[in-house]
Parts: sequence; structure tokens; C-alpha cells
Amino acid sequence: MVKVSIVNVVATAALGQRVDLEQLGKCPRIVHDSEIYGGRVAYFRSAEFAGEVTIFASGKMISVGTKSEGEAYRALELAKEYLVEKGFVRSVDLEKKTQNIVVVVDFGHGINLEELAQEHRMVYEPEQFPGGILRMEKYSGVTVLVYSSGKAVIAGIKNSSDVGEIVESLESILKSYA
Repeated sequence: MVKVSIVNVVATAALGQRVDLEQLGKCPRIVHDSEIYGGRVAYFRSAEFAGEVTIFASGKMISVGTKSEGEAYRALELAKEYLVEKGFVRSVDLEKKTQNIVVVVDFGHGINLEELAQEHRMVYEPEQFPGGILRMEKYSGVTVLVYSSGKAVIAGIKNSSDVGEIVESLESILKSYA
């Protein structure tokens, strides 16, 4: 039985206005340190979601560490609401966009990476890295790290509705190498 879990969703949004990170850093729930990236970012954290939202002085925001697109979008909205509540920005409608979804898959059986690399365009150099790097040509930007244990990490997915199809496609490739 194949086990699939979304482990990280990266989503972005822009406030369309500048944010004073130095002043913002004085607020609770915000981490701002001039030593981190030269003080060019602040981090918003809340018990209401996993992960954090990175806030740039330009007003751009990135949500990382959530497990679903809905949770990532909610984190961006919560960060915006916090900034509005504290008087740092005026309220705006956010255009949220999913940039990357990372999925871990356990196919439940070992995989012969040597054969897989010979028959598919997969980078496999076991002296340098224990897994193979497989690009899913059918899905633009999707890359898979495949391990001999039968586990895989899929990155580059842009929409959670594509996860099932991509996993099925990968499973059809890998079943011959069990």
C-alpha cells in the first residue's frame, strides 16, 4: 500500500506596500533580527498554523511549513490581518499563489536504482548521494528523489489536486524496478 503525505507547502502573496521591519520586530509573534539575512526579513508565527510567514520590507510574504494549500493561504491572511491590526499596512485583498508542494511517498517495497537509472533519464551517483534524481517530464518543474528503500520525495508540484495523478504516474514507472 502506497503512503502519501504532504510535508510542506510554499505559498506567496504581496501586500503591495512597504513594511517597516525594524518597528514590526518590536511586536509579539514577530521575529526580526538584523543578523538574519542582514535584517531584510521578519517572521510571523502563530499557534493558529504550522510553519511561519516570512515578511519582506517590500510587502511580499512567503508561507512555509504548512501541510495544505488552505493552511498556507490562511497563514498569509493571518499575517496580513496582524499587520493591519498593528497599523503597519492598510487592508488589501491578497492574491495568493502556491509555489511548491513537497510530498513524501512510501511505495512499500525496495527499488533497484541502478536499473531505473539505466532505463530512465535519472541522475544516480551513489558515491555522492544515496538516491536518484528523476525529473517527471510530463509534469513541468516536478522533481523526484527516489531511494532504494522505496521512499520518494516529490517537489515542484504547484497544485494539491495534482498530487494523486503524479504519485500514480511515478508508481507506474517504479513498479517495474521493485
